[in-house]
Amino acid sequence: MKWNDKTFLVVGTGVSGIAAVKLLMVLQANVVLFDSNAKLDCEEIRKKLPKEAEVDFILGELPEGVMDRIDIAVLSPGVPTDLPFVQKMQERGIPIWGEIELAYICSRGKLAAITGTNGKTTTTALTGEIMKTYYDSVFVVGNIGKPYTEYALQTTDTSVTVAEISSFQLETIHRFCPDVSAILNITPDHLNRHHTMECYVETKAYIAKNQTKPQVCVLNYEDAYLEKIGKEISADVFWFSSEHILERGIWLEGEEIVYCDTEKIPVCNIHDMKLLGKHNYENVMAAVAIAVHLGVPMDCIRKAIREFDAVEHRIEYVTEINGVKYYNDSKGTNPDAAIKAVEAMVRPTVVIGGGYDKESAYDEWIASFGGKVKCLVLLGETKEAIAASARKAGFTNIIMTDSLKEAVDVSSRQAEPGDAVLLSPACASWDMFKSYEERGTLFKEYVRALS
Repeated sequence: MKWNDKTFLVVGTGVSGIAAVKLLMVLQANVVLFDSNAKLDCEEIRKKLPKEAEVDFILGELPEGVMDRIDIAVLSPGVPTDLPFVQKMQERGIPIWGEIELAYICSRGKLAAITGTNGKTTTTALTGEIMKTYYDSVFVVGNIGKPYTEYALQTTDTSVTVAEISSFQLETIHRFCPDVSAILNITPDHLNRHHTMECYVETKAYIAKNQTKPQVCVLNYEDAYLEKIGKEISADVFWFSSEHILERGIWLEGEEIVYCDTEKIPVCNIHDMKLLGKHNYENVMAAVAIAVHLGVPMDCIRKAIREFDAVEHRIEYVTEINGVKYYNDSKGTNPDAAIKAVEAMVRPTVVIGGGYDKESAYDEWIASFGGKVKCLVLLGETKEAIAASARKAGFTNIIMTDSLKEAVDVSSRQAEPGDAVLLSPACASWDMFKSYEERGTLFKEYVRALS
């Protein structure tokens, strides 16, 4: 492609959009940067770009005339593809790329891509650490917080890129084709964006749609949606399982993780790891399978697994105060993730939940409480809906709060020595916070202030 002959419309002025603009500037493409938020400050946006960058800015409405000179549009992940101006571009035949599509076209080397409703960040981070034990040049990018476009031109023929890919990013792929892909699990999430579960499942499967053998797709044997996907994709499917012994795959056998392709190889004992919970054992198995298929020796894999700590905001131990242990699971942004956090607790637990409404159902999360959760402290847009689900299930020890600080204070008073307090909202953060990271960071600050 002759980049300097093309005019790109980059949609979105967040981290992904700015990274895409910078990449296109290096490629000497012509760039128009657009954001539908008319209240943004062009000068503040310009400060994020190189001083010499020649970029046209459009805020608010996208004029029809601008579309006449656009060759390709690059959408940030937060921009839905069903917006009217996107549909108009599609009607005009303008290719709609995502930021990861642009990055993929510009990158080199081996690529592992990981998606799933839950566990993506932990699996991506662990896979990256495993790769670093064997490869000299490793990039960990994508939904984990580092835009793929920011690092694409730094990749080489000998580097390895490990990318966390969201369903939002998968909506706009065309040529994107990893050497090894993984879908960890699929449970209801983001239905306010995808509208139906069928659409959400189909979008997740896009990660493997361009793969063929001998490229590999790693799938969860226990997931009914993935069972169907495994029969439909053209890649070589490699299964992992926390419940079954497989003829070929990687599985949990008692307390041992075992790998078998042509021969059975012990990987490690679950007590050799710092990660807690069956969901994390599944994350480890997926990371091991990815690493083996990218040529990493098992000794290097074992070393990385033993040394790996839980990622920030995912069942992250914060501190112990007056005999009460506090855990930050702010990344538990849907009910299934929050269920896994509850299951990982080994003490009577006070749960802090609630947040932005993604039109999720909370019944299964409440059902997972069993006799373990002693109190539910709620805040955010969804607190009334969650409380209704809890009462319907017969769980009545519910306290409503108006802020995260109040929720932490209330939880500390409800907890007794030997208990745990767990922030695992089962909801996104956008009603009260910029991100789940901000929510988790504030939670840790409020907890530490208790002492």
